[in-house]
Amino acid sequence: MFTGIIQALGKITTLESCSDGARLRIECPDLQPDRWSEGDSIAVAGCCLTALDIDARGFSADLSGETLDCTSLGGLVQGSEVNLEPALAMGDRLGGHWVTGHVDGLAELITLTDLGDNTRLAFQVPDDLARYIAPKGSVTLDGVSLTVNRVEGSRFEVNIIPHTWKMTTLGRLEEGHRVNLEVDLLARYMGRLLEQQQA
Repeated sequence: MFTGIIQALGKITTLESCSDGARLRIECPDLQPDRWSEGDSIAVAGCCLTALDIDARGFSADLSGETLDCTSLGGLVQGSEVNLEPALAMGDRLGGHWVTGHVDGLAELITLTDLGDNTRLAFQVPDDLARYIAPKGSVTLDGVSLTVNRVEGSRFEVNIIPHTWKMTTLGRLEEGHRVNLEVDLLARYMGRLLEQQQA
């Protein structure tokens, strides 16, 4: 379980294809990965991955074909930066919202508007996910916990403060980019309960 509060940016140093997926290597010395244990969960651009081959500089992770097909990780190249968050430990602060690291789909950046102090991003999402997004609710974009400001059909808007713009990969986005989307966990379960009641 994660919170959507990014701890550091990691850099992809290698990305090797294999028969049923890929293995990537991420450099992130600021997180002191040598304190982790083999098999720990790390959110990489919002995707929960298993840390392997850990040392003081970084770690490796295996990506399944499903992960490559259904998330933005399939578009990574050597040198790409990714948002990182280690899994919660008992007693950690919950600064964002409950995030599982299970990506629901991809959201496409439609417009980017400079508001001076903040930046407004408008995203288009698949229709089947739009019903889980509500004004003042939470979403996770590339691992970042954000508050939804406005919803119109299958589009929604978020405002990015300067700190988040600078310290995460959201500040590198351009119109047309697609990011990993995880809808709010409670909204997903409420939607499922309503489906069962209507069946």
